[in-house]
Amino acid sequence: MKRNTLVTTTSALALAIALGGFGSAVAEDKAPESAQAAGVADIVRAPTDLPPAIDRTEPETVKVELETIEKVGQLDDGTTYRYWTFNGQVPGPMVRVRVGDTVEVSMKNDENSWMPHNVDFHAVTGPHGGGAATMADPGKDSNGFSFKALKPGLYVYHCAVPSVAHHISNGMYGMILVEPEGGLPEVDREFYVMQGELYTEEPFGTKGELMESYEKLSAEQPEYYVFNGAAEALTGEKALKAEVGESIRIFFGVGGPNKTSSFHVIGEIFDTVYSNASLTSEPLMDVQTISVPPGGASVVDLELEVPGTYVLVDHALSRAERGLAGHLVVEGPENPEIFQEHEAKEPTS
Repeated sequence: MKRNTLVTTTSALALAIALGGFGSAVAEDKAPESAQAAGVADIVRAPTDLPPAIDRTEPETVKVELETIEKVGQLDDGTTYRYWTFNGQVPGPMVRVRVGDTVEVSMKNDENSWMPHNVDFHAVTGPHGGGAATMADPGKDSNGFSFKALKPGLYVYHCAVPSVAHHISNGMYGMILVEPEGGLPEVDREFYVMQGELYTEEPFGTKGELMESYEKLSAEQPEYYVFNGAAEALTGEKALKAEVGESIRIFFGVGGPNKTSSFHVIGEIFDTVYSNASLTSEPLMDVQTISVPPGGASVVDLELEVPGTYVLVDHALSRAERGLAGHLVVEGPENPEIFQEHEAKEPTS
């Protein structure tokens, strides 16, 4: 999508929402993947980049190796930003373990970093979630630590170096899934999606490399809202893709650092919701929109009956006009018993 001004972007999105064609309108206007600027990193983690379900029944020791890397990445068409990342992408890699596993965490800070970094796992029972044990200056390895995965759930991890909000907003967050005994119900496809905010000195839509704004961060006034690190990142080649008749699961989390998400998929209903990512509580059924706080997560399952492009949004919909939109592209045969567009009627005289 060519963004000459903020007005052209927001008006197109607003019109598309009003006409009920939000997803397709954005899809047709999106720039090709070749628009990635030369020499600028693609920091967006694909929603399909996650480990498969665990098929073992006994606890094991799982090694997690993280590297904190600061790099200039593409935030929007013609717009870049110096991200701080775990393993080079936003969000950081999804970790998948089983309840009862021992997790060994090692972390090193790339020599080209400007800042010290560490990692705090919300799945940890122990001081600072491992933050003190993983503190590392640029070019150094951390001491690392081990922890026992005691509680099933989907948990956020993030950098916890002061100012913590500063490190998180620059892209330093991810999730770890601790599967319950017996695992989760099987689905056909799984996806990994996280929401975040960027606070830039320059207004939304400005071209060139943008600078972080401490003032806007402190005031909780982001210029960009993002899924998986960048504006409209989960569209085009990195859209979620599935087939009619399939079941899908979205592991959804909010890095934040400040804003709660009202996660919603336009044109779909969540069949099953593991609220607050509690995998041992009775799940909710048939839910339209879920509330996920910063540093929180949820798991949603959907059955796909009708083909089309469905749009992932935060139902605080002004945020869609600041980059927060993704696509779930469903292909397959039409299903007129469930949904059918009527043909236009000829006007009567």
